[in-house]
Formats: sequence, structure tokens, C-alpha cells
Amino acid sequence: MKVYHGSMRRKGVRRLSAVITAGVMAIASMLLAPLPASAADTPWLSVSEDRYASFSVPAAYVQANMGQVSQVVIEGNFGPSSAWAEFGLTRRGDAWSGVLGPLKPGLYYYQVTGDDTKSLKDPTNSAGVASKPLWSTFLVPGDSAALLADAPEGQGGKVGTLTYRTKGTERSALVWTPPGYAAKDGKGGKPYPVLYLRSGADRSATEWLDLGRAKQILDNLSAKGAIEPMVVVIGDGPDDDKDLKDLRKAVGDAYRVHHDREHQAIAGVSDGGTQALRTALTGPGQFAYAGSFSGLLTEVAGGGHGPAKKHDLKLVRLYTGNVTDPAYNATDRLTKALKRADVTYEFDGVNPDAGGTWSAWQENLIDFLPRLFHKARDHGPSAGHGPLKGRFDPPAPGTTPTPFVTKDGFVTFETTTDFKDAEHVTVWANTAPGGSWLRVPMSREGDRWRVTVGPLDPWFYYYRWIVDRVGVKDASNPTKITTEAAWSTFLIPGERSRLLSDVPAGQGGKVESLTYRSTVANQDRTALVWTPPGYDPDRAEPYPVLYLQHGSGQNYTDWTEMGRAKQILDHQFLDGDLVPMVVVMGNGNSSNFNKELLENIVPAARAGYHISSDPSRQALAGLSMGGGQAIGVLKAYPGEFAYVAAFSAGFGSGANVDVEAINSKTKLFRVYVGDVTDFVYPSFMAGLTTMNTLGVHYEFDGVTPGPHGWDVWQKNLIDLAPRLFKR
Repeated sequence: MKVYHGSMRRKGVRRLSAVITAGVMAIASMLLAPLPASAADTPWLSVSEDRYASFSVPAAYVQANMGQVSQVVIEGNFGPSSAWAEFGLTRRGDAWSGVLGPLKPGLYYYQVTGDDTKSLKDPTNSAGVASKPLWSTFLVPGDSAALLADAPEGQGGKVGTLTYRTKGTERSALVWTPPGYAAKDGKGGKPYPVLYLRSGADRSATEWLDLGRAKQILDNLSAKGAIEPMVVVIGDGPDDDKDLKDLRKAVGDAYRVHHDREHQAIAGVSDGGTQALRTALTGPGQFAYAGSFSGLLTEVAGGGHGPAKKHDLKLVRLYTGNVTDPAYNATDRLTKALKRADVTYEFDGVNPDAGGTWSAWQENLIDFLPRLFHKARDHGPSAGHGPLKGRFDPPAPGTTPTPFVTKDGFVTFETTTDFKDAEHVTVWANTAPGGSWLRVPMSREGDRWRVTVGPLDPWFYYYRWIVDRVGVKDASNPTKITTEAAWSTFLIPGERSRLLSDVPAGQGGKVESLTYRSTVANQDRTALVWTPPGYDPDRAEPYPVLYLQHGSGQNYTDWTEMGRAKQILDHQFLDGDLVPMVVVMGNGNSSNFNKELLENIVPAARAGYHISSDPSRQALAGLSMGGGQAIGVLKAYPGEFAYVAAFSAGFGSGANVDVEAINSKTKLFRVYVGDVTDFVYPSFMAGLTTMNTLGVHYEFDGVTPGPHGWDVWQKNLIDLAPRLFKR
């Protein structure tokens, strides 16, 4: 029952300076207007020990640097597979703010953007990216990111700059030397093997430090004795053969390195990986080790030397992310070409959780470095990595309704041609940690916009397009949300989402409409009623009943259309976890809910269905506003419902609460809340203090990870329903 719950209280928050390391080139002061001293002293970002990132951007600063804007987002690598995504902030008082998490351990980079086109750097974060002046970075620590943290003081190597000339121009490269390295002009000292680490065409060498954390990785692996002492030369790229030749000569002149091929390695990302492989496979004995991190090479012949034979190279190792990596299909084609050419290679396997991003390339470097300049212990894929499964080709544009979902949880979204003239289109969905919402940019393909995201965990998802800051429904998806006309839904099947899926036809309960007269609203209203399989209106014993309420801005349809209440109840009944009951989902939009419930909804339900009027066989629960309404009924009419639950709602005032009546007449009072991304979290926690002070008996098993949204409330219903009418 507690599978969805986490820790009860938010842990302490550390300021950003305690989480990140100093960045390269703090340039905000050159790009942005001066920040008032009070704002400069307050970081825009703080990261808690339990990995929640809290952003608070001063509205005055936004106004001064962007002008009047209607929306502010944090753009960064927060999306599935570390994809670039937009996290929307909410204007609260004098700041735009929001909380995202829990984030996986790792390095994150971000910028602040208003109205899609106006971006700025966080001036309170000195950690920057030299090649991306508006980006800031922060490190979320954890065991899986331990090698990305700074090595202990005095245990790291050094990074210097090497200037050299090629084709009449002056260029530079970054050079990491290991601890204990002796300069070439010094006495004694042995030569070191050398790795040439290349960048892609649209990337600079500095990104290997700012985003790839190459220095930290090298320092930590060196301190652990996990790699051979080596010199690592990080250059811009890709370069042609002349550039690389001149760089190698300059390195040989300036550093104490070996010159034989057995002590030479080359690797790179994207186009840099393509160059690394092409050079190693076609060059006349320049390198014995080669690595391609999301490289785009697809053929191995060429260069006038013929394909490399098995004995020519000690190591050729290929890396690729999942199907969101542009190199995925290229790698599939390359492996076939290497086999045809009889070239021995190793494949690290498909990284299931990363695309062609620095998150993947950091892992690639960590795997590649310990394999250099000695005989490696293993030659297989990294743990958790899988095989290539052939090309990934989503249906051609316009040939299938969206979203297109693969069995591995990758989802391709595609618009109609209605937005061919749009400037900025995103898909906004509950794909962030815990079910928070992210906007993933779509790319224009002809007259349509399209993007593939994933892998998404099995669950129920809802989304809409944001077209030039306007919410729009996916017209190709027939699903409907009555109270949110722009939303569409889809389900990723799997064991995790089993309770949210449809049961086999004919095996579930029924959902029927119940019309009743509201004396409060002075109109006819509708409720939805779920009856269990085999419901018998003539059985001797009336059924127990749960009155299940919606939240503000919703109505009686939301628990079935968004909450998946029917699917949850059907499965739990068929699993034998549920006491046969009737569930009434009424309209809680009322100026006097207590009267609406007790004088209108309850009498109509009793008249239409064979349900109990015994308080011990009645339950009341609701989410958000509906949770507050349930607590209000508990306070005003203690014992009228022996089972009461509130999802994401605070207890409120403790005035005039009959604690003795509540405790003696209530069999179960159970409360739920999302994590710190749920905006009611503070008031909820205050409510716990109030109840503890009063002595109210309640149950609370800890936060349900997620925001003020359906991912949380579905899990709350899953937890609550089997607990009813069993005491």
C-alpha cells in the first residue's frame, strides 16, 4: 500500500554555492543590466539535499532585461533522456518561481527565457559555459554522479592551454596533465601516452570541461588508480587531417608524450566521434585506440588505405544513446559495415536513459578511459545497456494519429498542418519527475511539427500543444477531457500502469450518470456512479458507498476522464483487494458543499442505488478543493462518514473542532499530499501540526512523490480504496 509514498518532510535546502563548482568565464555582468545588491545576494536557484531544484527569478529583473513578458520558463536538460525542455515558472508576488524534482544526480545546465525568444543568464550563478554565454550549470550530487564532483584538493591534474599553428592560422587546445606530471624541459620523467579528445562541429573544446566534466572525471579516475597516467588533449573539431597532424606535432614538441601508435588514442562526440573513427580506421597507423561517442560515421572504407584489419587497432569502441540520439540509426548502420569489413569492434550497448547529450557522453568517457593503454578486463556493454534493435523510424508525417507509442515507451508527437506558420511549438506534458509538467520543443518538418521523447515510464499521460504561447489540443487524438478542452491523453502500458489500464471487456464495473436536483444551485446536476461487477440492487445487504469529490476548476467527469477511477476500481475489485462498493462522483462546485452533499447528492444516490445509510458503511474523499470539503464535513458532522480521506488539502483551522467526536466516530481519517512541488505542501504540513496539537487521530504515510496533479491523486486513490470498509 505504501509503494508510492516517500519521506514525510522536506530536507534542508543548501544554497547553490554548496552544490556547484566554480564555472568557467562568469560573463553575466557583461551581458546583463546591473542587479540590485539585495537581489545579487539572493541566489535564483537552490538545491535541497533530496535533489529538488527551487527557482525564484525576481520579476523586477525580468522586467528590466526582457520588458513585459507573459511567461517565464527555465530551459535546460531536464527532459526525458536529458533532453532540452522548458519548465514553466509561476508569478507569485515579486518573483517568478517553481520547484522541480527530485532530479537524478548529475550535471544540469539552464537559461531563463521569457516569451520564447528573450533569454538571459542567471547572474547569481557563477558556473557558466564558455561557448554558451547564457547558460549556467549546477551539479546534483549522488553516488551515480560521484565522478563528476571535484576531486579532493591536491589530488587532481592540471588543465593548460596549448597554442599551435595550422594552415597559416593560430589555434588552441586544452591539455590535461595527470598528477605528478613533469614538464618536458625538466630533468628526468617518463613519456606519457596521449588521448586526443575531439568536439563536434557545433561544439567547442571548452564544453568538455564545462558540460562534459572531463577534468573531474580524469581527476577522480586518476585518484582511484582506475586509469593509466596519460596526457589528454582536448581540441575543437572536427578537424581535417592537416589540423590533427599539426596539433599532434605541437603536443609532441610541448609535452612529454609517447609518439608510437600503441600509446596514441582518439575519441570524440558527434562529428568529433566521426572524425576519430575515420582517422583511426583509414589513417596509416596513427592510433591504436579509438572511441566514438554518438558518432555519425556509417561506412568504413575510404582514405586510400582501405579498411582497418583486425590486427591494426587494439580497441574500437562504439557508444550511442537511445532512439532520441541522432547517432542511433548511424550506429546501427556502422556496426553492419564494420562486420562486412571484418573490423573488430566493441559496442557499449544502447544507453536506455540518455540521447545524444552530455549526460551520455560523460558516461561514455568514464567507460572509455580505463580501457586505454593496457589490456581491458571486459569487452561487453555497460550495465543496463541493451542491444541495437534495428533502425528507429517513426511513421512518416501525416500517416498516423498521434501520439505514436513504441513498446519501449518512446512517444512521437506530431501536429497537423494548422501550425505551419508558427514560430515556437512545444508539447506540454506530465513527463517530469513525479508527474510535473515540462514543455519539450518540437521541430518543424515540412508543414508539421514533430518530436520524439522518452523513454517514458508506464503510466497515464496528458498533454497539449503550446503554439506561440497558446494552448491547443492535439486534433489527431480523439481522447477528451471535459473540463480541459485542450488536453489529450495516452497510456504507456506496463506493470507500473496496470491499474490505470482497461480491464478486459465485460469484466469491469459500470459507470452510469445520475441526475439530481441541486437546491443550492437551483438546477439539475449530474453525478457519475461506479457499480462493481455483479452489482445486485436486490441483494439483502446494501452496498457501502464512497463519495469521491473533484477539485477546483473540475467537475464530476474528472475522476473518470483524468483520474482513471473506473480502471483503478475495476482492477482492484478483480484482484480481490476491494470490498464491493458503490462510488459516487458528484458535482462539488457549490456555494454550500455540506448542504449540497447531505441534502442533494446523498439522497439522490440512495434513491438510485442500493447503498447503505449506516455511517460505518459510508466514506467521503476528495482531492484539493474536494479534500478540503471532505475535511469540512468531518469537522461539521463528525461520524456521518466513518471513513474520510483528503488528497492534497490542509486541515485548516483547529477552532471549534470536536476532537472527541471525530476520534470516537471515525474509523479512518487518512491524509495525503504531494512532495514539495505540490503548492499545498506548506499548508498541509501546518495542518498536521494543528491535528497533532488538538489530538486528532489520523493516518499519514508520507508524501506521494509528485506535484498538485493527477499522478499523485491516482496513486492516492489506489492506496485508499482497498482500505475502506475493512474495520
